[in-house]
Amino acid sequence: MTDTQLLQRVAELESLLAEKDAKIAFLEEQFRLAQQTQFGAGSEGHPGQGELFNEAEEIDESVVPEQETIEYTRNKPKRKPLPKDLPREVVIHDIADEDKVCDCCKGELHKIGEDTAEKLEFIPAQVKVIEHVRPKYACRACEKDGISNTIKQAPVPNSVIPKGYATPSLLSQIVTSKYQYGLPLYRQEAMFKQYGIELSRQTMAEWIIKCARLLEPLVERWHELMLQQSVIQADETTLKVIKEDKSTCYMWLYCTGTDSSQDSTIPNIVLYDYQNSRAGRCAVNYLEGYSGYLHVDGYVGYEQTQATLVGCWAHARRKFKEAEIAQPKGKVGKANWALNHIQKLYRIDTQIKDKSADEKQRIRQQQSLPLLNQFKVWLDKSIDNVPPKTALGKAITYSLNQWPKLIRYIDDGNLNIDNNRAERAIKPFVIGRKNWLFSNTAKGAKASATLYSVIETAKANGITPFDYLMYLLEQVSQPHYDIEQLLPWEFAKR
Repeated sequence: MTDTQLLQRVAELESLLAEKDAKIAFLEEQFRLAQQTQFGAGSEGHPGQGELFNEAEEIDESVVPEQETIEYTRNKPKRKPLPKDLPREVVIHDIADEDKVCDCCKGELHKIGEDTAEKLEFIPAQVKVIEHVRPKYACRACEKDGISNTIKQAPVPNSVIPKGYATPSLLSQIVTSKYQYGLPLYRQEAMFKQYGIELSRQTMAEWIIKCARLLEPLVERWHELMLQQSVIQADETTLKVIKEDKSTCYMWLYCTGTDSSQDSTIPNIVLYDYQNSRAGRCAVNYLEGYSGYLHVDGYVGYEQTQATLVGCWAHARRKFKEAEIAQPKGKVGKANWALNHIQKLYRIDTQIKDKSADEKQRIRQQQSLPLLNQFKVWLDKSIDNVPPKTALGKAITYSLNQWPKLIRYIDDGNLNIDNNRAERAIKPFVIGRKNWLFSNTAKGAKASATLYSVIETAKANGITPFDYLMYLLEQVSQPHYDIEQLLPWEFAKR
């Protein structure tokens, strides 16, 4: 073998070895990610609050950055007082009258104070039957003369379920138990049996669908109000529907509103929309030509809408968090720098969360924009030095692809830094799905979407869902009602 051939062979082996090293590193990275998924904590919290790294955009991965000294003080737990509006029963534990004398001089003792301790008593749910009696009246004189057989009687009271025995309170209990607390109907069936009531899950399922139909006009009104807002947040998650042609269907989530006290005029609305597809046309059809801001994750289906898309920094951060987890234990690198830089952006938004929209925009332009520009320079420089298939490479690629959407939040103070509001709103559905697993029919899935919308909108407006739902069912069972008076912010005034 000539020297040239030998050198070529060595180069081939070195190339093969580098390829195998890269593959091993990739597999080790995937193993660490799998371990985190299976056994690690779900929180994406990042220590140091964004001040661990103060270097420029370059970072030497071999150098461990200096960390701020973080002091923690352990506060003694303090129990919150029980609500003052709860019914109270006062039990006085007093000493006997013969003991109210001084042991020394036998003089009479006088009261100098008292100690009070609160205990919370739980009273199990009560079930009762409301028997509606409608007396009938007739005229004896007319009956005797055979002139008339007129009978007078009060009309049948309006009912949510005609000819059924379900009251608004019972229906509200069933609906909130399933959709707010994730209690499947077969478990509720067992609960009612404890009270000697045979109430099958089939009957409850029929009631739920009928309630949803009655509430559809209200949800449609919310839909109209939502499309009038300047900002909407959206998300979607899977749903298994047994009697559907497709194995995987989807529950889409749209919400509007804000957590800021400065923006109380923006209505808090949370709407679910069942579809048997994840195609972009689902969002297109639901948004009906909406051209405002739409807060979303990186799913390309939203590109088909006419809305101006706003990216989510929580998703970008999640990618870098995965890259940090994929690093060898104890190693600090580019992912750490990215996470701390993103945390600085979040710190700014946390500090301005209660300010007006105009003030938010001004501060973001002054403080967030320089950090965003610095981050973009770092991304452009790093993309050429990081293998694209690694977790870090994927995180960098995601941020670069989403960059125009990720920086859009600084253009308007009504926008959020992330899409977490929608993710929080869809989480109750995801938790409920773990309990009842699937819907049987598309009709049931659509009813679920309606009732989830009612419950989550009530929660978003600080209203107890049981009370609100019971009120709605009482009103919609009437022949005529004003839908504007059923809106949650009107109910809150009562």
